[in-house]
Amino acid sequence: MKSKKTLLALAICAPFLLACADQAVNAYEPVDGSATTPAAVDDDAAMNTTHTVTAAIGPDSPYAEGAPRPSREPDVIYVPTPEPVVDAMLNLAGVKEGDVLYDLGSGDGRIPIAAAQRFGVRGVGIDINPVRVREANANAETAGVTDLVTFKEADLFEEDISEASVVTLYLLQSLNVKLRPKLLAELKPGTRIVSHAFDMADQWKPEQTQEIDGTRIYLWTVPER
Repeated sequence: MKSKKTLLALAICAPFLLACADQAVNAYEPVDGSATTPAAVDDDAAMNTTHTVTAAIGPDSPYAEGAPRPSREPDVIYVPTPEPVVDAMLNLAGVKEGDVLYDLGSGDGRIPIAAAQRFGVRGVGIDINPVRVREANANAETAGVTDLVTFKEADLFEEDISEASVVTLYLLQSLNVKLRPKLLAELKPGTRIVSHAFDMADQWKPEQTQEIDGTRIYLWTVPER
């Protein structure tokens, strides 16, 4: 009897389990419903379909249609910085009138846009993914700050960042360490650097750290040469 009851329970629960699995697989499909559902895909096509986010394309986006692929595989998967953390990063950096903020790996542009809105400063976002650059430009237009912010499709390791007085990061510790020589070589003494979640290992001790919204942010200042 227990075996029959178990089989009956599995038969009842199976559709719900399958539905949950389908939702998990398609978590990054377009929200407009344009994606092909698994039921409409044959077995061969399903084997060749990638449902997870890759660094190359990021989450599906309404700005992806017709966009070229990045010039190279991006270094990190796009994950947006929560708004409370954005505000805390700007505050920790002491952003003020006259600053020029560079966001390296700018994603949807929220950090330069917030800096422009809150402080009226000029911001530059650099991202290697053309989809993210399109999205950032659209967000800047919606926010009414296109006169203050610029987004460039470029490699953050190659782009000139020397005019920045504030630099914001949300990369990885290994990338921060790799980027450190460029920051010290190109940025003016006194430039503030704020990183979300990742420090620079034992290569550069932060001047300040702050806990915010369940994560940590770090501050460095470029020293005199």
